Amino acid sequence: MHKLITVIGGTGVQGGSVARALLNNDNYVVRVVTRNTKSEAANSLRAQGAEIVQADLNDASSLQTAFVGSYAIFAATNFFDSFLTVGADESVERESTQGINLAKAAAATPTLQHYIWSTLPNAGRISNGKAFVPHYAGKNRVDDYIKSDPVLLSKTTFLWVSFYVSNMDYPWYKPIPVVGAGPDRYIQLFPGSPSVPLTLVGDARTNIGLFVREILEQPQKTLPGKFVLAATDEMTMAELVSLWASVHGKKADCVQVDRKMYYDMWPMWGQVMDASHIYWDQAKEKTWSGEDTILTRHDLGVIGLIDTATALANMGI
Repeated sequence: MHKLITVIGGTGVQGGSVARALLNNDNYVVRVVTRNTKSEAANSLRAQGAEIVQADLNDASSLQTAFVGSYAIFAATNFFDSFLTVGADESVERESTQGINLAKAAAATPTLQHYIWSTLPNAGRISNGKAFVPHYAGKNRVDDYIKSDPVLLSKTTFLWVSFYVSNMDYPWYKPIPVVGAGPDRYIQLFPGSPSVPLTLVGDARTNIGLFVREILEQPQKTLPGKFVLAATDEMTMAELVSLWASVHGKKADCVQVDRKMYYDMWPMWGQVMDASHIYWDQAKEKTWSGEDTILTRHDLGVIGLIDTATALANMGI
C-alpha cells in the first residue's frame, strides 16, 4: 500500500525538492500543502501526480485537516515570508507560532509515523549566548516544543539544511564586475572575514529531496529524534567566491568591507544575513553541532547529489 507523504510548502525550494523526489518513487503518494492551489508551481506538481490542498500555517485546524491520513509529514517554515514588512523580531514570533501549529497538527494525526521538521542549529546555545540569528531562533523554539512532547519526538527527524548555493544570486552575495578592470574581473563585498567557514547543501532544489527520501527510507537510523545535516561541501567564503570564478572563467575576490557600509547598502537584509556570518565565524567547526546524534550524507548513503561546483556552473552569471 502506498504511503501518503504530506509536504508543507511544496511550491517552495525545500518542499518542492521533497515533492519532486518522492513523486518519482512508487512507494509514496504525495500531498502538497500550499496557500495558493492555482499557482504555476502547484499546477506543475499536480500534473506530475501530486494532490494539491490548501491550508494556512496560521490556522492549526486547517493544517490538521490537510494532514488527515498522512504516514509522514515534511514541515518547513519561512522566516523571510514576512521579514520585509514586519521586521526581524516579529518574524521570529510568527515563525515560531507557525512551526508550533504544524507540530500540534502533526501530533493530532493518528496515522502519523514520521515527522520531518526542517530547522537550523541553536546558535544561541552553541555560542554560549554570543550569537543571535533571527532566522534560526523561531525554528529553535519549535525544536524545544517538539522535544517537550515525547510521543511526537519519537516520530521526528530534525533536518538541518545548510547554505544554498543559489544564495549567490542574491545581491548581498553575488560577485559584481569591477568597472575598468576588464570584463572578467569581479569582487564580492562581504562584512566579515573571507575565511568565514561555510557548509553548503549544493543544489538545494535537487538535494533536499534526496536527503528526505533517505530519511524516510531509513527510519531505523533517523528515528527517534535524530538530526540530519543536509550538506555536500565545506569551504570558506573566499573559496566559494574563487570557485564561482573558476567555473565561469572569471577572476574574483571576496573583499571585506565595513559592517555599517554593508548594512546601509542592503537595508534589513545586510544585518540579518550578517547575523549568520557572525555565528559561523564564532562557532567554526561547531556551527552544526549541539545535538546527540547528527547524521550526514555518508551515514545515510545519499546518492545523486549535485555539489557546489556543479550547482554554480548550472546557475550562470
